[in-house]
Amino acid sequence: MTEKKESDITGLILVGGRSSRMGRDKAFLELAGKPIFQRILEVFQECFAEVCLAGNRGERFAHLGLRLLEDIFPGSALGGIYSGLYHATTPYVFVSSCDIAFPSPQVIRNLCSRRQGADAVVVRKPEGCEPLFALYSKQCLGPMKKHLESGDCCAYGYYPQVRVRYVPEKDLAQLDPEGRAFLNINTPEEFAAIGGTPWK
Repeated sequence: MTEKKESDITGLILVGGRSSRMGRDKAFLELAGKPIFQRILEVFQECFAEVCLAGNRGERFAHLGLRLLEDIFPGSALGGIYSGLYHATTPYVFVSSCDIAFPSPQVIRNLCSRRQGADAVVVRKPEGCEPLFALYSKQCLGPMKKHLESGDCCAYGYYPQVRVRYVPEKDLAQLDPEGRAFLNINTPEEFAAIGGTPWK
């Protein structure tokens, strides 16, 4: 049976990064014959009724016909999240950076199911929280804006001002047995380690 798509959550993919450590655009690196961005897009289209892009480099994706949400505070991931959340027609967005190599629809749905009574649902890993693969409500807009206007672009710096439901990564282990659902790649070495084809 096909899972129902979430209608009150917009899938938001951040596409503003410059991939400086990778040396080429991470979103279009191919893994198992498919660009990483395409892997995220397909999972998001499976989970959400609407999928949008946020970031000041969205022209790279114009051929896909997706809605590109205008950057209000350019230059940071937090700015992309704020812009996407501000323009979204739904009360929530689920955010992903465009370099998540193995996005899991099961994990996404589980996180979304925890949104009742929370302004944000965020995975907590042993090394820290995962702000770029998380759910946010429009209740976060005010605190986000204050941080951005102050010059603080930390993607989780405003968390103390909102109701965050932290989900320990171990609680999702059954849905993500290989522990790869939050794996993002930043360097050619990391890309090669997950089976990506090196380039010259």
